[in-house]
Amino acid sequence: MNCITCSDLVEEYNKEMKSLCGKLLWLTLGELGITPEDIYWAGPDGDFKTNNQAIRMNSYPVCPEPDDLIGLPPHSDTSALTILYQTTKGLQVSMEGKGWVDVEPINGALVVQVGDMLHILTNGMYPPSVHQAVVNQTSDRISTAYFFGPPPKGEVSPLKKLVTPTQPLRYPTVTWADYLRKKYVLYEKALPSIRLSAPAPTGLSNGNDQNLVKVG
Repeated sequence: MNCITCSDLVEEYNKEMKSLCGKLLWLTLGELGITPEDIYWAGPDGDFKTNNQAIRMNSYPVCPEPDDLIGLPPHSDTSALTILYQTTKGLQVSMEGKGWVDVEPINGALVVQVGDMLHILTNGMYPPSVHQAVVNQTSDRISTAYFFGPPPKGEVSPLKKLVTPTQPLRYPTVTWADYLRKKYVLYEKALPSIRLSAPAPTGLSNGNDQNLVKVG
């Protein structure tokens, strides 16, 4: 494969993933009564033309002692949504009452993960996916992650429609760029460090938080 062909493939993949994320976001937010008018960076047509996006490919070589090493430590993504493509087992997600659960690869399927920005946007109603990657003794693993989020300097705050007396404002206004810098320093303490109010008393806990919308 030459560089031009590879570049074309990445560009096409970006285009398709952006379209998919836009559809998934509106399916998600539409259930909460949110419209394009509620999110300025969605644009008048709700097509997220000004969004920020990135692709990262991770390689996990065969490890002779997988119990002693971790491929990627536990974390949630800073994005709004992350789309992961994997063909080899290695992704694990944290689930309440179950601990770490393997996400088995399914032929032709993509893994959709909620990130911190969507968690903030929905005032904590959708929990961020806490996950990790493990290595194995038998096969190499390569995964491709597509990250979809707001413009780097665009402001993100809990949507007004989702702030109520029973679900008070839980996060301040942030930009993705500022939050990303905080995440680099505080890692998984970044989200709790900016929380304004305590988690709601009901809902699903992912180990870091409690939420009103059950995922999984």
